[in-house]
Amino acid sequence: MMCHMSRILWVTMIPALFSVRAGAQFGPGGPPRSAQASAPSDLTGYWVSMVTEDWRYRMLPPRKIGPPAGGIFGGGIGVPINAEARKVATAWDPARDEAAGEQCKSYGAPNLMRVPGRLHITWQDDQTLKIETDAGMQNRMFHFTAAQEAGGGWQGVSRAEWEALEGFQIPGLGPLSGLGFEKTGSLKVVTTNLKPGYLRKNGIPYSDKAVLTEYYDVVTQPDGAIYLLITSTVDDPVYLMAPYQTTTHFKKQADASGWSPAPCSSR
Repeated sequence: MMCHMSRILWVTMIPALFSVRAGAQFGPGGPPRSAQASAPSDLTGYWVSMVTEDWRYRMLPPRKIGPPAGGIFGGGIGVPINAEARKVATAWDPARDEAAGEQCKSYGAPNLMRVPGRLHITWQDDQTLKIETDAGMQNRMFHFTAAQEAGGGWQGVSRAEWEALEGFQIPGLGPLSGLGFEKTGSLKVVTTNLKPGYLRKNGIPYSDKAVLTEYYDVVTQPDGAIYLLITSTVDDPVYLMAPYQTTTHFKKQADASGWSPAPCSSR
């Protein structure tokens, strides 16, 4: 499994190592094309989680964090929380969240992709990409235009753009177009206007000032398997001492097998 994932990561590193990200819409001349028509990769379909990072935090029942053990990562839990965030997390009480009707606090955009489950990605219209999750039954809307729905909910407001790779060369190997990169790139999504929630199910908080930046990359392996890699960064001046970065993996499914919508849970 480690070797398999290493190959996936290597494919992902090629654009990062040898190019500069550049927002673009494909096609010479003419009026701008829609986000759907100019997509450098196909994100649509059903995807299932591959839990390759932070397994115990994502798969096991949540446990309240313990007393500080020193270090920038707040006692080794892997999130660079400050003293105020630790105070909130150590007071975490799932029963209190349930009583307040806030079982979805760990299903907000900054943590939703980390919740094991399945995604269903479709185009709501030619300028709006929609992600549905069976875990928590949440919907994320990625807007490629200025027209946006009201923010403040668990999923906030997400602005999206394609960051395409065009006309770049790798020293000694030539242009990317000669290496199978004629039309490739990442989906960049920046989410703001969030309702405060949890970065993990055990009460580690993020505030309404948090900003989530994500890159979505599709990787196809020689055996035909297709993977979705999501690289995320959460910046939060209220609760984080440094950016919180994660990489999350999904594998594409042929159909909706296993799709099982379930409501949010605090436990």
